[in-house]
Amino acid sequence: MAELSTDVLVIGGGTAGFGAAVAAGRQGLDVILLESGPKLGGVMAFCPGMPWGAAYPQDVSIGGLMQELEQRLASMDPPMAEKRPCTLENFGPEIQYDHDIATLTMFEMLEEAGVRVHVNSTAFAPQMQGDRIEVVEFYDRRGPHLVHPRIVIDCSGDGDISAKSGVPYTLGDGQGNMMGVTLSFLMVNADWKRVFAEDDPYFRGHAAKGISEGRLHEHLAQLYLMKGFHHDTVFCNSVVIRGVDGTDPQAMARATQEGRRRCRQLADFLRSDIPGFERSRLTYLGPTVGVRETRKLEGMVQVTGADLARGRKFDDGIVACDNPIDDVMRASDEMTHDAMVEQGGFYTIPFRSLVPKRIENLMFAGRILSADPTAFASVRGMPQCMTMGQATGVAAAMALGKGIAVQETDTDALVAALQAQGVRGLGGTSLTG
Repeated sequence: MAELSTDVLVIGGGTAGFGAAVAAGRQGLDVILLESGPKLGGVMAFCPGMPWGAAYPQDVSIGGLMQELEQRLASMDPPMAEKRPCTLENFGPEIQYDHDIATLTMFEMLEEAGVRVHVNSTAFAPQMQGDRIEVVEFYDRRGPHLVHPRIVIDCSGDGDISAKSGVPYTLGDGQGNMMGVTLSFLMVNADWKRVFAEDDPYFRGHAAKGISEGRLHEHLAQLYLMKGFHHDTVFCNSVVIRGVDGTDPQAMARATQEGRRRCRQLADFLRSDIPGFERSRLTYLGPTVGVRETRKLEGMVQVTGADLARGRKFDDGIVACDNPIDDVMRASDEMTHDAMVEQGGFYTIPFRSLVPKRIENLMFAGRILSADPTAFASVRGMPQCMTMGQATGVAAAMALGKGIAVQETDTDALVAALQAQGVRGLGGTSLTG
């Protein structure tokens, strides 16, 4: 059994894990990143074409690594990313990008930061010594391995290692309800002018006809069709499967196959019924359903819907957000996109929502942060997850440099460090200040 040692072990290669690993590596730390799949990006890998929404609260970039990645892509010839308005209600501008070039660029940034990336590598058990994680067991195709980390940052999306280390958590809304999972796809060779000619952004009229005729599933009453990054491509984010426990592999397999059937049915319907799709075809069908919600870990602070509603700027806020309450079929058949803060306002996500109360060398970032169901429906955007990761990577360097537990992090110094890295809207400042 191979044994490795590292300053920082990052579990999960999605946007949060990317942010954590790059930030920690740039602080001069030795970093290992374990990604259970073959590809970086998390949601980007499961739902190719998913835009980066919530990157522009008050129409201003959140800054930091998110802005750096966007600028790297936008400066290419031809450009591989672009800021565009979102066509959906209550959502602001978003970043459309070339999914393949984005993941390639993320890998390059990890290489530049000296991160040791392990793909197809699953962390499955921590070994504890008191209130510290001493060893993490993981396996790849060669068998089991051990990592001896000084700090662990769990960005896995489901928080398996955090839960197994003893961090309390809730599943979904605490009543067993989790947001629906989605299988997405692209339609290429669609005619944008004709597809988006009607004044019906959710294609409700067409969808109602398809459902009444038995050609569409009843949950497809609203079609989420968005212009893709490349001309005449349409990103289809419509097929949602309810009642799936994203921590259950068999449930995930069943949901993915059901999603494939519904995606093919929808693609056939688009070609036959919606003008502009006649010559199009389905491609980039996600390899598995994308999961929005499973575990929410218990942190030092829990972000609440009340915090968001009053636009709370936490003293230890590490990223700004004004995303709506984007609840996707958690407890009803409906999807909501209700505005959370007043127009022109924003809130911040506190660092302490990424830190457990007890485990001294563990932090977490991404959709496993400590948040109540209402707040969670707003805070889970990919740009915010990336900056959450960035904050934990910087905090890891601070904790190791002083030989302290992560709970003792000087949050004023952390906020100042993130501001120096270009993260906006922190420390009581405006997004433009």
